[in-house]
Amino acid sequence: MTKWTLLHGRLARGYRVASGPSADYPYGALSRQLPLFAARGLDLSGYFNGSLNVDISPHTFKMVKPRYTFPHVEWTDLHPPETFSFSHCKVIYKGAEYEGWVYYPHPETKKRNFQNPSLIEVIAMEIPGIQYGDELDVVVDSDEVEVGDA
Repeated sequence: MTKWTLLHGRLARGYRVASGPSADYPYGALSRQLPLFAARGLDLSGYFNGSLNVDISPHTFKMVKPRYTFPHVEWTDLHPPETFSFSHCKVIYKGAEYEGWVYYPHPETKKRNFQNPSLIEVIAMEIPGIQYGDELDVVVDSDEVEVGDA
């Protein structure tokens, strides 16, 4: 049985790489990554083609036993392959619940755009009206995502 942990946070502006294009990529990263994830068993095609960056400070998080881990994903020719992990989650915004996945590009395989450990990145169903600065909750599987304090 899944044990859920509720994290309260605020939507923060990210690097805008997932939905792109950005200063680093002439395309959205997710548009290139999603077919590669689907070929490995995780179909995110029904989700919004971008990510939510949720500031959960003063808490931090660590992926300890993600549902999916895809090593050495070659999604761009601009840098070496990256490893990605995913854990099922839920986003609660203005009383409505949206299915989602914690999206975790492993920092040890990244060349740029590093995230603060208090910023959890989520791919979710489209959330109407959400804006930077809005408060929301992310509910994570405590067997897969460990929550601590900064």
